[in-house]
Amino acid sequence: MSLNSLIPWSKERSRSDLVMAKSFAFLLCLLAAPVWASNEIQPEAYTGLSELKHGYGETQMVVAANPWATQAGFEMLERGGSAVDAAIAVQLVLTLVEPQSSGIGGGAFMLVSDTGRDSIIVLDGRETAPEASQPTHFQLDTGEPMPFFEALVGGRSVGVPGVVALMAEAHRRYGTLPWEQLFEPAIRLAEQGFPVSPRLNSLLQNTPALTVNEQIKRYFFDGEGHAHPVGYILKNPEYASVLRLIAEQGEAGFYEGEVASNIVRAVTSDPNSAGVMTTRDLRDYRPVIREAVCLEVWQHQVCGAPPPSSGGITLLQQLSLIDRQEQIYEGPLDANFAEDFSRASNLAFADRNAFIADPDFFEVPVDDLLADDYLSQRAEQFDQAMPVARSGITLAGVINGRSPEQPSTTHFSIVDSTGMAVSMTSSIEMGFGSRVMVHGFLLNNQLTDFDFVPTDSDGRVVANSVAPGKRPRSSMSPTMVFDEDGRLVLLAGSPGGSRIINYTAQAIANVLLFGMTPAEAVAVPHIVSRNNGRIEVENSQGDTLLAEQLRSRGLTVVEGEQTSGLHLIMVTQDGLVGGADPRREGTVLGDSSD
Repeated sequence: MSLNSLIPWSKERSRSDLVMAKSFAFLLCLLAAPVWASNEIQPEAYTGLSELKHGYGETQMVVAANPWATQAGFEMLERGGSAVDAAIAVQLVLTLVEPQSSGIGGGAFMLVSDTGRDSIIVLDGRETAPEASQPTHFQLDTGEPMPFFEALVGGRSVGVPGVVALMAEAHRRYGTLPWEQLFEPAIRLAEQGFPVSPRLNSLLQNTPALTVNEQIKRYFFDGEGHAHPVGYILKNPEYASVLRLIAEQGEAGFYEGEVASNIVRAVTSDPNSAGVMTTRDLRDYRPVIREAVCLEVWQHQVCGAPPPSSGGITLLQQLSLIDRQEQIYEGPLDANFAEDFSRASNLAFADRNAFIADPDFFEVPVDDLLADDYLSQRAEQFDQAMPVARSGITLAGVINGRSPEQPSTTHFSIVDSTGMAVSMTSSIEMGFGSRVMVHGFLLNNQLTDFDFVPTDSDGRVVANSVAPGKRPRSSMSPTMVFDEDGRLVLLAGSPGGSRIINYTAQAIANVLLFGMTPAEAVAVPHIVSRNNGRIEVENSQGDTLLAEQLRSRGLTVVEGEQTSGLHLIMVTQDGLVGGADPRREGTVLGDSSD
């Protein structure tokens, strides 16, 4: 199979040849050298780089964050299951083997397409604030916002989980295998045990405040308080029991009965910080079916999740603003591209911070933010985007908010033999969530994705403030890209907190603009700019050229490691091409021996 035939790109291939000549040597240096740490808190600690990870398939493929999960999803496809069946199996195994990132105690967004662009829907399984929540949920008695870790640790930060309800609704719509079959790989692995991976071991040793919870301490650590070593066979019979209940009873096995009661007990009696969740909150939870947001970029239709995710709108704005510059860049490490990428991101993040929230509580101006005239106007404001941009839309009585979002997240991409595709991003927020564990799984701390202060001194409202039943703003960015005829050409997404948006946007640009394969696209050093006065450039020791070039232009640059987990599938006339991020433990499985 020729790589030239794998690029869903209507412009000349010679541009990608130029890109690879200029960037491949730098990329090899990055993968070969250790990376030094930045001072900013990352959603999950950096654990190193591996070689490029790619795979091929004729008709079906799974790309996920852990080999056990990838295998579970592919097992469902081999049984004749749909992409949604595979996604459910992947998520159930990830809860076990990548517990720090996502799980049935968290929330997710799933994009599904079964016949191309016109069939795409979004399933919103984002957590909700309990009905007893108040706008001052994360404020001290003085009116000041709580310190982040004080807010994070304990039941106060736990939102009503949505993953199980999302999976059940997705299966009702798109499942082909019996529901209970989807649980078999995770149950088997939980009962027989799985070897602790190098990444999990490293995170257990380096993540703060894990042992404040007795269940976490007993499960992940030995009697002397040491994290279980790499290769230790970790069994989780409690989680297996919960899975059997859900397999037999459907989502009621999670949202009602013993499991629900124990979730509420763990949240409301947590000794670190008690929450206000009730069994009614769990019983009343429902996923929401939403319409994807889409925009034409580089002769393709790019589609993502709508609010309460900020990922779709922000990513679409950023890519469209770059496209409107009508520049020819030498490659993904071209300083001109890095600067335009950063300026576009700042303009998009300015709108994100002001207006993206739960649309059932706040009228998000989606059409205005994606309007052609507005984006053309914003594209002419690049000179105003540094160091900090302002929103281009004004709504009376609304001010910018800031939530200290540090999600620990996962993303997986799946295509089945019928052409159905799933792009799903799932999260429990910070690494290991709220530090509350029940029945062998971790509970999220997603409520800390709300802005901690609901109004300013003049009473102006922050769109993303806490309210009963409200879903916090998310940066999850599951994305699908279609050609001009509506045919799927790319699935993309990543973990990484609010950096997710830049990670995913850059990977898409690497494929569509620079003609890279998925494995190449996800391994390129990251450029991140979130309208906070600085550009983050991923580097390794001695790899400072791009950072130096940007500094020479008067820009503030911070160098350090990044912890993305991008997982891409490219759909071509010759088959499927997958790429897994070398920064994590993801793998690619397709029905091809190539």
